[in-house]
Amino acid sequence: MFKKILIANRGEIAVRIIRACRDWGIKTVAIYSEVDRGSLHVRFADEAYCVGAPPASESYLKMEAILAVAKKAKVQAIHPGYGFLAENAAFARACQKEKIVFIGPSPVAMERMGGKVSARKLALQSDIPVVPGQERALKDLKEAERAAQEVGYPIMLKAVMGGGGKGMRLVKETSELKAAYSLATSEALQSFKDGSLYIEKYIESPHHVEIQVIADEQGHVAAIGERECSVQRRHQKIIEEAPSPFISQKTRRAMMEAAVRLTRKSQYVNAGTLEFLVDARQNFFFLEMNTRLQVEHPVTELVTGLDLVHLQIAVAAGERLSLPEIPPSPARAAIECRIYAEDPMNGFLPSPGRIKEVRQPEGPGVRVDAAVFSGSEISIYYDPMVAKLLTWGDTRDVALARMQRALGEYHISGIKTNIGFLQEIIDHPVFKKGIYDTHFIEKHFKDRKRKSHPDLEKVAVMAAGISRVLRRKQRGLVSGPSEGTPSVSLWRSLGLKSERRKFS
Repeated sequence: MFKKILIANRGEIAVRIIRACRDWGIKTVAIYSEVDRGSLHVRFADEAYCVGAPPASESYLKMEAILAVAKKAKVQAIHPGYGFLAENAAFARACQKEKIVFIGPSPVAMERMGGKVSARKLALQSDIPVVPGQERALKDLKEAERAAQEVGYPIMLKAVMGGGGKGMRLVKETSELKAAYSLATSEALQSFKDGSLYIEKYIESPHHVEIQVIADEQGHVAAIGERECSVQRRHQKIIEEAPSPFISQKTRRAMMEAAVRLTRKSQYVNAGTLEFLVDARQNFFFLEMNTRLQVEHPVTELVTGLDLVHLQIAVAAGERLSLPEIPPSPARAAIECRIYAEDPMNGFLPSPGRIKEVRQPEGPGVRVDAAVFSGSEISIYYDPMVAKLLTWGDTRDVALARMQRALGEYHISGIKTNIGFLQEIIDHPVFKKGIYDTHFIEKHFKDRKRKSHPDLEKVAVMAAGISRVLRRKQRGLVSGPSEGTPSVSLWRSLGLKSERRKFS
């Protein structure tokens, strides 16, 4: 087993990996950008090294700097977490060159399954249904127009190297294609340094269900479980749960068998996730494989009792798996809500800033994966996810009741969060019944508007005025009233009536 591991990541996933290493007595090395100097993952690790300026391109994506730290700290392995360099085959190859174990798939398997077009080809060779579409990247807009006519509208434009909803656009008719193609290409280039796109047929009212797999170097592949990920906003997952409340046992087993078959065909090693779309008739279509640990991996851990990070480390160290190829149905249910620093009442704009106070939920059946604390900073440079809140129970109803309680207990001040929005989702009758699809938010929350109160707006104006006056006074620009000068009500100075009333 490894004696020391470097975590090439930040935030909650870095903390999660450090804890898994600590369980096994493995020393850890953290990396951080200048803005993350006081972060929790830096405090938790045995050693920590600064690798650059706040922008990810100048720190967490600097392969040379990270490998230099790995050599200096004399680590045996690097865990990339998710995001950043987790699915970068060049980084995995560079680790191999330096004789450092990359805790993930080989560069060849990553390229084979990480590229959506090549993964589709392999799926077809493995007799696994895929969403109708292209088998290669588009050359230009003209080819996109021809391919869209062949596949038939509506279609999805998707980045070949995409993920997290980046470089993805729904196109319902020909007139929308040109603008969508330009936007998707630009976003893909910015996010993945590769603007290549391909086309898929758009499936109406689909469910997004994924299968977690892990494979060892000896060729054994195990499907660990499925996760329902259909609650999405702009193709970004918000809530995940296991088991799926939608698919049947027959569909579940068929999807797992397909996932195992494709994983083995690709000669994949370590943890990965195969994503599928499932239509209303429970026909399923392979979408892509995420060649890394998923954000939502704790959902599977809670229903199976397995530690996926421990399994990743063990497999990377050459150990043999002893898991069944197809697992039994889970005996309990789990739900995960992603807590974001964003303002749901203002177009979900990110809400960076300093957290004044955090009070996390506790009690039976509650887990919080986070790396924030009172006084920590939510930076503009990184993803605005603050934490992952999970609950579990013997039944889905128990897990749901606990999630309602936990969200009500969660308190974060100093920034805006989506906690209230998550409460609305959990309380929605369609979600409670488990009959939601990927259009759930679009269908049921499209008319949400900012709730205003005229009196509260006056209070806000007054507070802003007080703040402005105090700042000017501190700078010596405003003096207090001289002796004998009548004081002027601040209410009146702001053009408001002095009203004494309670605000509901």
